[in-house]
Amino acid sequence: MTQTSARQVTHPQPRSTHEVTNQAPPRVDVNEFTSQRVLRDGVGAFGAAWAVPHLESVGELVGSAAFQTDARTAHRSEPVLRTHDRWGHRVDEVDYDPAYHRIISAAVAHGAHTSAWAQPRPGAHVARAATFMLFAQVEPGHACPISMTHAAVPSLRTTPDLAERWLPRLFSTEYDGRLAAPSAKPGALVGMAMTEKQGGSDVRANTTRGEHVGDGDYLLTGHKWFCSAPMSDAFLVLAQTSRGGTEEGISCLLVPRVLEDGTPNVFRIQRLKDKLGNRSNASSEVELDGTVGHLVGEPGRGVRTIIEMVARTRLDCVLGSTAGMRQSVAEALWHVRHRSAFGATLVDQPAMTAVVADLALEAEAATLTSLRLAQAHEDDASDQDVAFTRLATAVAKYWICKRGPHHSYEALECLGGNGYTEDFPLAMRYREQPVMAVWEGSGNVIALDVLRSMSREPETVEAVLAELALAEGQHPDYDAHLKRVRRLLADAARQDHGTLQAGARRLTEALALALQASLMIRHATAYSSNAFAVARLGEDRGWQYGVLPAGADLTAILSRH
Repeated sequence: MTQTSARQVTHPQPRSTHEVTNQAPPRVDVNEFTSQRVLRDGVGAFGAAWAVPHLESVGELVGSAAFQTDARTAHRSEPVLRTHDRWGHRVDEVDYDPAYHRIISAAVAHGAHTSAWAQPRPGAHVARAATFMLFAQVEPGHACPISMTHAAVPSLRTTPDLAERWLPRLFSTEYDGRLAAPSAKPGALVGMAMTEKQGGSDVRANTTRGEHVGDGDYLLTGHKWFCSAPMSDAFLVLAQTSRGGTEEGISCLLVPRVLEDGTPNVFRIQRLKDKLGNRSNASSEVELDGTVGHLVGEPGRGVRTIIEMVARTRLDCVLGSTAGMRQSVAEALWHVRHRSAFGATLVDQPAMTAVVADLALEAEAATLTSLRLAQAHEDDASDQDVAFTRLATAVAKYWICKRGPHHSYEALECLGGNGYTEDFPLAMRYREQPVMAVWEGSGNVIALDVLRSMSREPETVEAVLAELALAEGQHPDYDAHLKRVRRLLADAARQDHGTLQAGARRLTEALALALQASLMIRHATAYSSNAFAVARLGEDRGWQYGVLPAGADLTAILSRH
């Protein structure tokens, strides 16, 4: 017998070493509307109390385990481009996981896209904003085509024959993801392809050409650097058009993917963008080559035609960022309310309490701002509200969308290592939040638009100041900040162009904080509004979340979240 064969073999003796304790239970089957008191109260305060039953059903849907599973699947099973079929025919189709289709179908069915236009009534845009935010809170990628379809309506209304044909399709609550003739589908979604690689936000530098061929039809040739949601049924496109050899300038055109008779339009998808976030939604580069486009609005007035569309998509950027803040707060609070360390539940430890309370205040201020803007976009809005939206939408888009990424990071940190993994939704949210700051004008573009509104439409400044004055005299830090805002506006009127541009961000930030504080003072509880005003405007304010005034009632603040 060898020494090896004589040796006694030791076998493993497993014991139970992996009993799971001190982990938060799954946050599923939570009604995301009824559990969100700030949104619930805000919907009533801004004129859409009638929509509460509908929003309760949406909240139950998006909080369900099945919807959350679809959201995770849609982000992990990313869209795939098929340029050709197996026989070599050009098809230019993007394949999505069925989970994505289920999500977007549910959003359409519940009117997250065009319900405010399809069923106009007082509060319709507030109700639609709340619906949109609830869906975007859990799965943000699908919100892109939903938003663009909503925003396209005012532009299409400039052209009666297109509106008559296309608006009933956009107003439908039925979704069909097939690439087919518009008349063969129960509803339609609209995307957009505005920017080009040489121009970006400077759309007047576009080189795509459109040659008039009769009636309102043009044949387009060019390349679009960003075309979002390329499987939409039609797209709003900007091009340099000409008619009979005469240059018309930048025009807006509606480009169908498939023509009315079923003929595929020329829409060559070159590649899908490999994006930081927004992974469930396809963004692409496309080539147009003799592509049919229908004129929207007046020839050569394309930028003017899409102005209202831009305003609506910018508002949806605010709504999307706000929805992300709500998800971040909900997930962070769920974790710290169920996790213990050093002898106490995390939420009861003062340092953590201050952080999550501050995150909640930020989300509350964003929610009130979002709903107030939606209210000002109602069909029956006063002239003052219309002027208010032209400046306040840009101000809010700049500030809230920029606050989103840092907010999501801080919430992610509350979960510790769990937050940094893809098993929990805040890693996705951290990647997602920057898209709202970049899309429809990044920081400098928006800040310059603020200056442009102030100089060209002074009534917008008067409308915003009138809104801010509604909270005057109720908090000393707010009053001091409002005085500073008025001084900055007065100084801006005397500055040269270069100095004014250099200070555009400072002015925009000051206006945004004033607007949020004003809304908090008027619509939030006293303990929340006071904590927000001191933390954001007071002399002892901090730079990071969790720096709140001594004596703030953090327990009461968190009870609303």
